[in-house]
Amino acid sequence: QVQLVESGGGLVQPGGSLRLSCAASGFTLDSYAIGWFRQAPGKEREGVSCVSRRLGSTNWIDSVKGRFTTSRDNANNTVYLQMNSLKPEDTAVYYCAARAGPWLCPRRSAEYGYWGQGTQVTVSS
Repeated sequence: QVQLVESGGGLVQPGGSLRLSCAASGFTLDSYAIGWFRQAPGKEREGVSCVSRRLGSTNWIDSVKGRFTTSRDNANNTVYLQMNSLKPEDTAVYYCAARAGPWLCPRRSAEYGYWGQGTQVTVSS
């Protein structure tokens, strides 16, 4: 049974950092692409980044480039989203999602069949 569990969210001041974790079970990371998505209140869910064995990691949103880094630890079957220099506009519920196949990192959320429950990130002074 495929399961994804996010953790690491919380309240942080602007300019601070958080590291989100996405612990996967029921499958091995090498065979899947893992995407990070976020949804702010009143807004649509948007893709943040993705990591796959074939493509490595990529950020989809210009505003997070240089601040967010996605990595994975195959030994622990966990994907991380390191978020630095956080801004109030980064406030959202962050989700990780898995898509079978190590080759592609599609940006459309509908391409991902498995989702975690989400973790709240609030950036505020």
